[in-house]
Amino acid sequence: MTYAAGRHFLQIPGPTNVPDVVLRAMSAATIDHRGPEFQDLATRLLSDIKPVFGTTNPVVIYPATGTGAWEAALTNTLSPGDTVLAFETGHFATLWQEMARGLGLHVDFVPGDWRRGAEPEVVADKLSADTAHRIKAVCVVHNETSTGVTSRIPEIRAAIDAAGHPALLLVDTISSLGSIDYRHDEWGVDVTVAGSQKGLMLPPGMSFNAISDKALDAAKTACLPKTFWDWGPMLTANERGFFPYTPNTNLMYGLREALRLLYEEGLENVFARHARHAAATRAAVRGWGLEVLCQDEREHSGALTAVLMPEGIDADKIRAIILDRFDMSLGAGLGKLAGKIFRIGHLGAFNDLTLAGTLAGVQMGLTLAGAPADPRGLQDALELLQND
Repeated sequence: MTYAAGRHFLQIPGPTNVPDVVLRAMSAATIDHRGPEFQDLATRLLSDIKPVFGTTNPVVIYPATGTGAWEAALTNTLSPGDTVLAFETGHFATLWQEMARGLGLHVDFVPGDWRRGAEPEVVADKLSADTAHRIKAVCVVHNETSTGVTSRIPEIRAAIDAAGHPALLLVDTISSLGSIDYRHDEWGVDVTVAGSQKGLMLPPGMSFNAISDKALDAAKTACLPKTFWDWGPMLTANERGFFPYTPNTNLMYGLREALRLLYEEGLENVFARHARHAAATRAAVRGWGLEVLCQDEREHSGALTAVLMPEGIDADKIRAIILDRFDMSLGAGLGKLAGKIFRIGHLGAFNDLTLAGTLAGVQMGLTLAGAPADPRGLQDALELLQND
């Protein structure tokens, strides 16, 4: 392999670039996870994590990826044969409903074109028609990493309430937490699922459930099998600053630093920064003469932008050229979008010059691949960055 000078541009929508201060924190010596020093670390961290979720309720931390937190959300609140309402907003929404089926749940999976978010009107119609209350949970991916589409969670909560339905609201924020405005308590979410490797600026290996009082009540009667994912032993141990099994101590060091960075910048400023970079990226895409995959202006993601290629142009070829020539990784199209799109991640530890370099590399790669790339695209993005 040929040595490439300079930094590698990791512009996939997660895992994201880990700040140096977080990497250094993670390199500290591991401590006894049954001792008082760890107890102090965990007690503070379990409290400090709550504001990024927008909650005052418990947040459970698992030594697992987001997929594990998906399973925890389902197994702690539901029983075999329960029905969940889910929406085909993209690749990860599809995987979550497949997991639900595999766990013995019935899934009412509303089909979608992967270009729009979950529709609040459909939620209202489905739940209003469910007079027997067979639907026990509504599962929504807040920010669909495969498409760059963000579902409107407050409107979905309002639709559930308007229907007078008791269904739980389970929300995946794996690629939105710490990047896009999110409010677990205010929006009436019952279980929020999250992961470490995106907006929280950590490596993979840590996942979360934020849990409402209603979800805690549901857990008392939920009968799906669970041991590792069981909230009960976890919450009991957490009350004393410990875990029921070995935690990922060094990732906890990193999380402490990542939260410090987020709170020092201010969450509102973090969300505004991501929205600004997303707008500049969309300006570049449209300036190039290409199409943003997301079709609803209300649902553009602040974390990533998916770029739809014209018929006959292979998005993976463009990605390969950009990686080879400019040492930059872009996200691939997943599932039925394979070869049709590439994804530009602009989340986490990310600033104006990083975005400018990213978009310059994309523009050069498009030109080398013979794809549409009007040079005004980069200029449009730079003008937005320097004037906003």
